[in-house]
Amino acid sequence: MKLVASESLSRLAALHCSACGTEYSAFDLQRVSACCQVPLVADYDLREPLSRAVIDQADTSMWRYGALLPLLHEENKVTLGEGLTPLLRLPRLAARHELAHLLLKDEGQNPTGSFKARGLSMAVSKAKELGVDGCIIPTAGNAGVALAAYCARAGLRAVVVMPRHTPQAFQEECLWYGAEVELVDGLISDCGARVRQRNADGALLDISTLKEPYRLEGKKTMGYEIAEQLNWTLPDVLLYPAGGGTGLIGIWKAFQEMKQLGWLAPDVKLPRMVAVQAENCCPLLETYEGRQPNCHAYQGRATLANGLAVPHPLGENMMLRVLHESNGTVVSVSEEGMLAGMRDLGHQEGLFVAPEGGAVWTAALQLLASGEIQPDEKILLLNTGNGQKYMDNVAGRARG
Repeated sequence: MKLVASESLSRLAALHCSACGTEYSAFDLQRVSACCQVPLVADYDLREPLSRAVIDQADTSMWRYGALLPLLHEENKVTLGEGLTPLLRLPRLAARHELAHLLLKDEGQNPTGSFKARGLSMAVSKAKELGVDGCIIPTAGNAGVALAAYCARAGLRAVVVMPRHTPQAFQEECLWYGAEVELVDGLISDCGARVRQRNADGALLDISTLKEPYRLEGKKTMGYEIAEQLNWTLPDVLLYPAGGGTGLIGIWKAFQEMKQLGWLAPDVKLPRMVAVQAENCCPLLETYEGRQPNCHAYQGRATLANGLAVPHPLGENMMLRVLHESNGTVVSVSEEGMLAGMRDLGHQEGLFVAPEGGAVWTAALQLLASGEIQPDEKILLLNTGNGQKYMDNVAGRARG
């Protein structure tokens, strides 16, 4: 289906290959780049001035940034009120560790209980706009739930393929939204192989991480919100649990766009981005530290943080680019470290976070101990999901 952008608020202009820069039409259905078989990235026309007044202050969702999002026509928006999640101060943990500024953005308060709501709201909206009949996704849990919910909202068919060991809550929720659920032995990479086999005829749009351009655009809204919530300043360091890495890449993209627009003052420094992985599945760390050329042959294991069990991330090079450009780093956290982080955030701050959220707090402590983060810096943690969905994984471990 060919789209027409007339009378649209969106400044969407084109797509480009994330490897070689070749331009593609943003007004046709696209998947990965034909030239390099890597993710496509949305570009916006930012040559004309665009003030922060364009933000729709009456809209309390991620869609308040519509001019810098790819949806062309309002009637195609598929929303459950995702985004504009709280940015919380963590005063008790900060005092305990003598930290000047400790913040957490709680994505567990999104519809469907995780940050995946942002990306899937955007991807399903664009699928609807482009005339897609149905979508298929391999998932570690949260992305499948979000796809199921937003496809139900849009009236589209949803097929979810997830590991058999995924907590029952994720499986059941997908079924409640009317999705077709298939369970596979293995990790999300094995589910991806099954998706390719099941969807060999291309009848469904594959919404795997970074295999279409628009989940990234939904995830980038976290970056816009962080800046707006901090009165157009940014943290010194931002810790993000990176499995597929869409959020890490998207937040950095948002920061770059805001710099180009002048929404951030010239003296505002962009944060160091820290990718946090599980010791059981840390392909990015192994590549970053030079122990492998890339993640293609990496063998990962299951982890309490289902979303971090991504052994072959398609966006590996894009994540490495973010770490290089931001002078950031990669950290891995043990299973017990995740649980310890969850206990700290629960016992001290009243937050029941996902194991991914526990991992970022433990990673911050590791970097403080090594001197890579200083106590006087502004530290921002990203919790990506609600801990209640992980009860199958963590039940009985609250006391350590």
